Order: sequence, then C-alpha cells, then structure tokens
Amino acid sequence: MSGVFSSVLMLLGAAFMLVAAIGVFRMPDLLTRMHASTKAGALGGGLLLLAVAVHFGELGITSRAVAGVAFVILTAPVAAHMIGRAAYLTGVPLWEGTIVDELRERYSTRSRTPNPGTTQD
Repeated sequence: MSGVFSSVLMLLGAAFMLVAAIGVFRMPDLLTRMHASTKAGALGGGLLLLAVAVHFGELGITSRAVAGVAFVILTAPVAAHMIGRAAYLTGVPLWEGTIVDELRERYSTRSRTPNPGTTQD
C-alpha cells in the first residue's frame, strides 16, 4: 500500500515540476516566470521528498525529507520575493500586458530609491 501511495506522490510531484518548467518557458516576463517556478516547483519538490519518506519509511530518511520540505517551503517564497524586488529595482521591463504596478508610486523611477512619505514594509 505504501508503494502505491509513494508512486502517486512521485507522479504528482513530477507533474507539478513539469508545470513549473512549462511555466518558465511560456510566461512572458521575469516576475510571472518566477511565480510559476516558485509555486509549482516548491510543491513538486515537496511531494517528491514526501514520496521518498513514504517509500523508505525509516525515521532518519523521513526526518531528512520533512526537513527538506520545510526548508523549501520556507525559503522559496522569500528568495523569489527578493529576486523579484531586485529585478524591479534594476529596471527589468514588465510585460506589456501588466495592468497594475503597485511599486511605481513607492519608488522613484530614476534613482530607484523610496519616494519621500512612503513607508517600507
């Protein structure tokens, strides 16, 4: 029974990783590519690690797999946020179909520094 469950987890993880890879190639700009790779990639990697934990069923391997899942889930969104903010501040162009740019009012377009009177989160 655990073999079937680990196989399902592996297939789901591989499917999410495939979706992440397709998203990286199909999305129009850096920020949407990062969104696709971060969300689907973190979920796919987590499912693959959980499949390893279920397959082997040993405490040492399971604890390492759970630690790996926690590490990926905690670090991937933070890293994507920092890379996205750095890309925005260095002037990487947004997709021409972008409707809302919430950071435009918060940063000076020339110096890429915060506008006076705005607070930083």
